[in-house]
Amino acid sequence: MTRDTVLSNARIVLPDEVLHGSVLIRDGRIADIGSDPAAPGEDLDGDHLLPGVVELHTDHLEYHFSPRPGVRWDALPAVLASDAQLAAGGATTVLDAVRVGAGTSGSRDVAARTARQLADSIELAAEAGLLRAEHALHVRCEVSAEDCLDAFGAFVDDPYVRLVSLMDHTPGQRQYADLEVFKRFHVGKGLIAESEFDAFVGPLVERSARYSDVHRREIARLAAQRGIPMATHDDATSDHVAESVALGGRISEFPTTVLAAAEAAKHGQQIVMGAPNIVRGGSQSGNVAAAELLELGLLHMLSSDYVPSSPLQAVFQLAADGVIGLPEGAALVSGNPARSVGLDDRGEITVGRRADLVRVRSHDLPGDERHPRGLRVPVVREVYREGVRVS
Repeated sequence: MTRDTVLSNARIVLPDEVLHGSVLIRDGRIADIGSDPAAPGEDLDGDHLLPGVVELHTDHLEYHFSPRPGVRWDALPAVLASDAQLAAGGATTVLDAVRVGAGTSGSRDVAARTARQLADSIELAAEAGLLRAEHALHVRCEVSAEDCLDAFGAFVDDPYVRLVSLMDHTPGQRQYADLEVFKRFHVGKGLIAESEFDAFVGPLVERSARYSDVHRREIARLAAQRGIPMATHDDATSDHVAESVALGGRISEFPTTVLAAAEAAKHGQQIVMGAPNIVRGGSQSGNVAAAELLELGLLHMLSSDYVPSSPLQAVFQLAADGVIGLPEGAALVSGNPARSVGLDDRGEITVGRRADLVRVRSHDLPGDERHPRGLRVPVVREVYREGVRVS
């Protein structure tokens, strides 16, 4: 049975313009886009209608699963809470990041169990129809960890895996090229005492030298064998990018320097940065600012990273600042992310695409020194997944 829904009187953010008109949804797809805002249907009162956010890199589930140090929440309620918050931020497709390989301060057994437990809960919730957004997995591989390859084995044949990324948080390189940043993070979080720092760092460097290259190559081989897109994380030098390209990396996640971003773009890699970097005006780690990469034409995608509402907040503020228009902003958070992982059925408001849509009313506030034109806060009012309202 055909089911039609019309959303009218909307400022529709199309790939190349904003059209005041209406959208016809039929059987979960966009069937028509009209220029008559008065077409009979649900009146959106002049609000913006954008494609749903396609989220490639969110660590947010970890905060629901471990809301305080030493506290573990039940996995399924954590998944549901994270999904609700991401949908409220406009996300209709989410690749939840799960980490394999014990990090700088983690237990290998706990890390492996946690990753699989979260993944199982995501898959259970998806198959039971409990989720607002469509969820898949982004497996983040800490290649310097002794157990990384073994832990990845629990995911290599999982059909929910749509992205694999290679990361190495060893102090002295990439994200932590500045040892003081690494020290500030770990001491500040109470993970180690300042007096123990030097003794803590040495074994990590030795571990990376022993395992990183071997794990990087083998995980890249397995990902390629199964057709899973691969990203590399925190590339800082031309050598890092050359290695990524040789391994088949398609996506450059959070490059830490202009040099690395320029090299990645030269080789056709898609560059993703955190939307909080845009909203805050820079990197919390002191690395290159996302706004600088955007100005240089070296930024293709934004992810929420650790703040679910940040992609739309970044898009609307960039538009308010006159940096880019809303169509370009929608490409950063929807169209480009979707294409980068082969989800060509969504990410744009185009006839034939999935009706994954988000209704947004912007709220203007007085400007400040960084935003003299004014602050623009997006308020998500409705979210549709395949034409069905989910939030």
